[in-house]
Amino acid sequence: MTFPLRGATAVVGIGETLYHKRGKAPLDEDGLRLQAIVEACEDAGVDPADVDGFSTYGHDADATALAPALGTRRLRWASQVAGGGGGGLGAALLQGATALAMGQARYVIVYRALAQQQSGRLSAAVSSYFFDEHYRAHGLVSPAQVCALRTQRMIEHDGVPAEALRAFAQACYVHAGRNPLAAGRDVRLTDETYLSSRMISEPLRLFDSSRENDGAGAVLLTTAERARDLRQTPAYVLSGAQGAGEDWGELHENDHDYSSAGLAPLADELWADAGIRPEQVDVAQIYENFTGPAVAVMLDLGLVTKENIGEFLTVENLTAPGGRLPVNTAGGNIAGGFVHGIGLAAEAVRQLRGTSSNQVPGARVSLLTGGPAAPLVSAVVLGGEDTL
Repeated sequence: MTFPLRGATAVVGIGETLYHKRGKAPLDEDGLRLQAIVEACEDAGVDPADVDGFSTYGHDADATALAPALGTRRLRWASQVAGGGGGGLGAALLQGATALAMGQARYVIVYRALAQQQSGRLSAAVSSYFFDEHYRAHGLVSPAQVCALRTQRMIEHDGVPAEALRAFAQACYVHAGRNPLAAGRDVRLTDETYLSSRMISEPLRLFDSSRENDGAGAVLLTTAERARDLRQTPAYVLSGAQGAGEDWGELHENDHDYSSAGLAPLADELWADAGIRPEQVDVAQIYENFTGPAVAVMLDLGLVTKENIGEFLTVENLTAPGGRLPVNTAGGNIAGGFVHGIGLAAEAVRQLRGTSSNQVPGARVSLLTGGPAAPLVSAVVLGGEDTL
């Protein structure tokens, strides 16, 4: 299978609000969403009224609610990825890129907003997809409990050391400490601090867990031809993949590979279509609802192996500027801020522009993944012009 869209589209604008504590945002979801979208358009030098395509995920507001507020001249494309949570993050970019390449839109905005006092993240976007009777009957009612089961399986069955989870969390907090906008910028996550933090659901501790934030983010895509005339350095879409493997989907607790994050069936297609090998990725934004599933993503996509994961996943290897594969260089969902991962998309683009607060020198290939262990998962590979 080939990917005819390789390099046909690019991200040209990014917008991101501040990350507020849960329920403390000064605006409602509509206000936060519009703020991020307008900022992304201004970043690109595009009139918001010229945006004619909309793509989102995780039960965000649909295009018909946004178009009037933006003054949209013509709405030509609108889509929302199924699955709840952040699994559709990469898929939302992929669907936008597809619409552009097929001539169905000129500019597509991908967005996500949360004001949890208003929308209720767990009840609206997560619980309805995860907690059927086979969980609730046994007292499992939170994402942490579900992800803990898979993480424990990964540790016991696949031989992944628990220290790998700690290294991933510490890398996120190292990066947050250098990012003045990160919600966790003042936390210094030492070994002692991590190990003394309370257990949320064994083996996941407090610092293995994503935050609860209000905020919004958006990325603007257009065709490669238009991108070259706009304000910012384009981040080209090299490939993308979405979906679910056998025995996955909404009843994904029946899958055979219980420790997987669900991205393994996407891996061959993702790398082949991009014309990139996993070892050529310079920087990765790995959606981490919890550290365990994030580590599983790295295994699923071949970024590490069961044989080398203990040696590879160290704080030194996962942090910029000199690590072998820096991850979540703005702090990620764990330490940067959590709005179903949309901030990861913005950071993936910043790395290719050379404007990250934790810049990887000469970054050419930037990986972005959607929420692991979700009913639908996704990933996108972005590249600089010299990767085309």
